Amino acid sequence: MGFRLFVGVCCCICLSAKAQNTPPSAAVTPQLIQSSKDSATNNRLLTIGNIVLKGNKKTKNYILLRELLFKTGDVLTEKELAIKLQQSKEFIFNTALFLEVTATIANIQNNVADIEIAVKERWYFFPLPYFRLVSRNFNQWWVNENRSLDRVNYGIKFMQANTTGQNDNLNIWLINGYNKQITARYGLPFVDKSLRHGFNVGFLYATQREINYTTQYNKQVFFKYKDVVRSISRFDATYSYRPDQRWRHYVRMSYTAEKVADTVLQLNPQFNPKGLTSMRYPDISYTAQYYNLDYIVYPKKGYALNAGIYKRGLNSATNLWQIGAQATWALPITSSSFFRFEAAGAYRFPNQAAYTTSRLFGFGDFQMRGLEYYVVDGTAGALARATLHKQLFKYIFKNPIKSKTHDKIPFTFYFKIFGDLGYSHNKFAGNSMLNNQLLRTCGLGIDIVSIYDFVFKIDFSFNQLGNQGLYLQSRNDF
Repeated sequence: MGFRLFVGVCCCICLSAKAQNTPPSAAVTPQLIQSSKDSATNNRLLTIGNIVLKGNKKTKNYILLRELLFKTGDVLTEKELAIKLQQSKEFIFNTALFLEVTATIANIQNNVADIEIAVKERWYFFPLPYFRLVSRNFNQWWVNENRSLDRVNYGIKFMQANTTGQNDNLNIWLINGYNKQITARYGLPFVDKSLRHGFNVGFLYATQREINYTTQYNKQVFFKYKDVVRSISRFDATYSYRPDQRWRHYVRMSYTAEKVADTVLQLNPQFNPKGLTSMRYPDISYTAQYYNLDYIVYPKKGYALNAGIYKRGLNSATNLWQIGAQATWALPITSSSFFRFEAAGAYRFPNQAAYTTSRLFGFGDFQMRGLEYYVVDGTAGALARATLHKQLFKYIFKNPIKSKTHDKIPFTFYFKIFGDLGYSHNKFAGNSMLNNQLLRTCGLGIDIVSIYDFVFKIDFSFNQLGNQGLYLQSRNDF
């Protein structure tokens, strides 16, 4: 029933898209303002003259100029300049510093083109109350955990984005509740004159009284302790290298000390490698990213690649390697519809029975729509997700409180149909009913997109077990 419904809706959407006479065009996020002056298509050569920046009251000029694909003195055809204006506008918007961005040719005289870049800055300081479910998703908490307030974290987050106007961020989190946590982190993307090298440092200390110690029939099983059942402290430092607007490279090193109560190992002797109750280990990872997307959080055009390798520990007890990759491809179909394909893969070795090194589907990048109530452990896995989107309408909320930057808050609504495929290999599958076989889900839903990278998803999904249900998600997919 679920599969037939999915195919039927797909056919209707595709026929509707073909019936439209509008030619395919580049999709632009609701927050990006289209320029009426960047549509020139002839081959007249223009020299880039003055580049004027407006609206960046706190953000340093060079942070914006860093994202441009041209500079003063460059010679481009009008067509080339129009393309680079649009791409530069997307790069600036993807810094997550601005609510709106415009990039226009302000004036052309004697074949010299003056450029104007205008931005509307976000709010950068957020002392916010913190209330968050510790469950993997809202449905897990609402249904399986009976909406228990014992399974929430609360506290306060001090987040200062763009701290010195260099797109640097300072975060301090003071969290209580299910988990107690103190976190401090600071990141500066550029520390050199070439604007290519940066760093990020952070510290974490956390304790918890309840722990997920095993999986039974693809459901997490928890143990609640009268005292601290697990504690962890970690220091990490990351070096970043960004040679151009699209490529990003990260080398991260950290040192972790963690401890679990003896009872956890009595319940599951294979919880940690070799039955250890305490572990101390360094780790190192390298990640390469390539972004060519109009909007990273909710892409409608372009593609992105992300690949990395991770090494943990210096001895046989803590030794672990992981290789992983993710990819996103978004293709505009019409001016109001687009197709998105996403894929992810991971492989861990050595292939140990340790529970803490086998979490896969249901965590991080490995989320299948329709399997929100289940986890599928494994040491190797792959995931593919295909989604067809159609914009329904836009709604502009007019702020009753006067504000120069937040006078209008846009909301864009998209209808979607989707299908997901996955596979999780686990040599120690136990009583799992979903390991070592093809996983399949499909469904339809609504996405709501707004400012500050807000994405709210309402999905009605079906899975191969015959389950169906309404699921709520927030933020971006990968």
